[in-house]
Amino acid sequence: MSQKIPLKTVDPNASSKSTIEDSVELNLYAKQEKIYTREIQGFFQRIRVFTGWPLLLGYFLMPLLSWQGQQLILFDLPARKFHIFGYTFWPQDFFLLGWLLIIAAFALFFFTNWLGRVWCGYTCPQTVWTSIFMWMEQLAEGSRNQRMKLDKQPWSVNKLLKKGFKHFLWLSFGLLTGLAFIGYFVPLTQLIPDILSFQASSAAIFWMLFFSAATYVNAGWMREQVCKYMCPYARFQSAMFDKDTLIVSYDTERGESRGSRKKKADPRVLGLGDCVDCSVCVQVCPTGIDIRDGLQYECITCAHCIDACDEVMDKMNYPRGLISYTTLHEQEGGTTKILRPRLIGYGIMMLLMVGAFVYAIATRIPLELDIIRDRNQLFGYTSSGQISNTYSLKIMNMDQEPHSYRVHIEGNEQLQYVGKQEVSLASGEYLTLPIQLQIDPVELTRSNINVQFHIEAIDDSDIHAEAESRFIGPTPMPGASGTSR
Repeated sequence: MSQKIPLKTVDPNASSKSTIEDSVELNLYAKQEKIYTREIQGFFQRIRVFTGWPLLLGYFLMPLLSWQGQQLILFDLPARKFHIFGYTFWPQDFFLLGWLLIIAAFALFFFTNWLGRVWCGYTCPQTVWTSIFMWMEQLAEGSRNQRMKLDKQPWSVNKLLKKGFKHFLWLSFGLLTGLAFIGYFVPLTQLIPDILSFQASSAAIFWMLFFSAATYVNAGWMREQVCKYMCPYARFQSAMFDKDTLIVSYDTERGESRGSRKKKADPRVLGLGDCVDCSVCVQVCPTGIDIRDGLQYECITCAHCIDACDEVMDKMNYPRGLISYTTLHEQEGGTTKILRPRLIGYGIMMLLMVGAFVYAIATRIPLELDIIRDRNQLFGYTSSGQISNTYSLKIMNMDQEPHSYRVHIEGNEQLQYVGKQEVSLASGEYLTLPIQLQIDPVELTRSNINVQFHIEAIDDSDIHAEAESRFIGPTPMPGASGTSR
């Protein structure tokens, strides 16, 4: 869409009413141009093999691995069990998720302030999956020039086959991604046979197809648009940057003026810098920017342009580093400061949160105990004249093994426990145990007594839990005797 917007240019040498009217055509919306990336090899691309691929393989293999007969990572939503690396977590453990989110936030602050957008460039799932889809595109349609030429050609059998093969690969990988994702919620040993026998639940099929389609669209069609327009990280990263943050930058002083020349020509004699204006750095950029225009929010610091430029510099027998990882301080002739207050602060907070999380996991007791006192009446009397309070003990075995438990109370030696004191629970079983506490009115020295309920596994004394409640009775008669504590 475009429209003509009238402009009025004021002539400073003319009278105040004198203007020059003109109109220009301004594009209010420009169609997204397809980016044809060029394949490149180099040092930083070899590093990516050790960052992106382990995460990619881990994503697909984790649902296939098991430990002691249990899938290594399985979020069993119907049973409200979350099996993670041999531990079983329950909704009651969701506070641990809060710790993880805090750790992730401070890790984001720390590494962004230190290394810039290293997450985006090397380990972000969008980057990793997009790289795989680009490789499939090159496999099906050829090099950058071949793909550009193919898109300009009219439709033919050859073009249809190449395009069809590309989309077949994309859809297959997307379907594999969706299947692996559902495998974290439904065991693949159960899901795959159910799918093949057409017995899989509609929910499993829906979410598998949903994530397959999302992968196909995001990594195949949208690509850099996800990074530029949808991901919020590119927008707020500047709040974590400082002059010592690692960035990818073009050495303007060394590279300008740019221009083509023969390999043996002396650029200084020609009045040129080291940049030969080959635009290879632009051709390899997955977001389609020109790093020579300066730091831009679209840059994900993937270092494609560094490897591409270094390759050109080698061919020209020029020193490497025309495009490199650097900092604003280094560009200004200073020295990068690694240890700086904000980075140290982020690091300390991250370590504290990690320590708190590890401590919470190490001291976690796989047993839940809640006490609910009968609020229908403050107290009652038994047929023998004892004062009684009724309670419901909510006991949950959060361990992966069955256990037998013993319940006892503390708070007043005169209180009598009436009810079942030993119970057995299977793994994940939830039990409501009704009990009564009774006391002789003569022994009641005050109307409100704190009571501690203790429950302990008979076969493992390390598994225990406590909860506090109150015993309520009438106001004691003057002169009542007894021992309380």
